[in-house]
Amino acid sequence: MRRHRRHRQLDDANHENQDRWLVSYADFITLLFAFFVVMYSLSSVNEGKYRVLSDSLINAFRNITVNVPGDPVIAPPPAVAPPKPAPLSPTPDEEVEKRRRAEYKRMTTMAEDIRRVLTPLTQGGQVSVSEGARGISVEINARVLFAPGDAVLSAPAVAALRAVAEVLARAEFPVTVEGHTDNMPIRTGRFPSNWELSAVRASTVVRLFIESGVRGDRLTAAGYADQRPLTDNTNEEGRARNRRVTILIESMVGEPPPRAPGQIRDGDPLRAILPPGEVTEREETPPAR
Repeated sequence: MRRHRRHRQLDDANHENQDRWLVSYADFITLLFAFFVVMYSLSSVNEGKYRVLSDSLINAFRNITVNVPGDPVIAPPPAVAPPKPAPLSPTPDEEVEKRRRAEYKRMTTMAEDIRRVLTPLTQGGQVSVSEGARGISVEINARVLFAPGDAVLSAPAVAALRAVAEVLARAEFPVTVEGHTDNMPIRTGRFPSNWELSAVRASTVVRLFIESGVRGDRLTAAGYADQRPLTDNTNEEGRARNRRVTILIESMVGEPPPRAPGQIRDGDPLRAILPPGEVTEREETPPAR
């Protein structure tokens, strides 16, 4: 009886051992099912939500600080804003254009100031103020400034030119003062010809500008006699207009572009000094006005 019971217990134990693989197999199938479920969910995840979740997890793990008892507490470094990109430097063309605009504005303001201080003379037609490619041109009739055949400034002329000098002293533009006469010859002890008269009149105005605060290195005096008339000298009205003093306030916006060279014309005196058969080019000089 005891032996029969012992054999029965051994059979039950063997039967239990043979069924244990079902437990492992069931666990494996369950894990495999969970794996495929996860894979399916990842294949259909929303990309935007996935990126948000991913960034949140990364930031969370970065900010975790594990402190062991006895170790000093280390605070995470403060967030540093990325440096702002440096502004792009303007190109040379942009610099030139910016300079042109600023200079044009200064020249326009100066022209308005000169018109304002010479208002009585401009209204009477004795002074004209114009703006062009060379800058500002102020033409003053000589009878407003000087007596006939003389180069001494009258009292009203001194007051008007001092007002102009105050405007010029506030800028840095080069200034050229030109003296012009009509074609009537003059022969005095002081002025043997119109060349001397026009040059002295121009230098008289320059000297007054220097005394009124304009720097001398900005000033140039030039006498042109009767070589650059504005109109015909055949009548008194035309001669009166040609007798003038011109104040040129020159623009400083770069150099003018070079002109294309031209062939030396036949009969030009320059050909006399050139070797025979040599082909050269030169810039043609525009005829004087």
